Amino acid sequence: MTQHDRLLIIDFGSQVTQLIARRLRELNVYCEIHPYNKVDDAFLKSFAPKAVILSGGPDSVTRAGSPRAPEALWSFGVPVLGICYGQQTMMQQLGGLVEHGHGTAEFGRAFVTPTADTLSILDGWFADGREQVWMSHGDHVSKIAPGFQVYGTSPNAPFAVTADPSRHFY
Repeated sequence: MTQHDRLLIIDFGSQVTQLIARRLRELNVYCEIHPYNKVDDAFLKSFAPKAVILSGGPDSVTRAGSPRAPEALWSFGVPVLGICYGQQTMMQQLGGLVEHGHGTAEFGRAFVTPTADTLSILDGWFADGREQVWMSHGDHVSKIAPGFQVYGTSPNAPFAVTADPSRHFY
């Protein structure tokens, strides 16, 4: 059996999870999509990904019983990228705070502007001073988790791009 590096996409129900996988495959990155409710600590260990992406999704991390990433992920030692719901569950699970509403909903086109801090994985971004993105959220991160810094903001998402580079959480 041939072994190769694998990237795991934990799917929380995003409409664009397949597009994320397609883009990665176009870059010759082998990835597999697995639903959040099938990825537990044992699966994570046996799959042994080199990196993990937490997708977006329609749920709210503020709702009791909402989906979460497996706890072992935070000490697994691989880079983790959280997108939308994925970022929100990362913040909530690592000691930050996500809140519902309060006039911070964004739906559709938005523009993210960089902060003074720089992050190497964002090299090439913000060439025009801002990046156009697609937002679709009613909840917002109101307090980032310990160890994280802010690298980009939008009008209704002051923590649009966050990272803890020392742990490779983005």
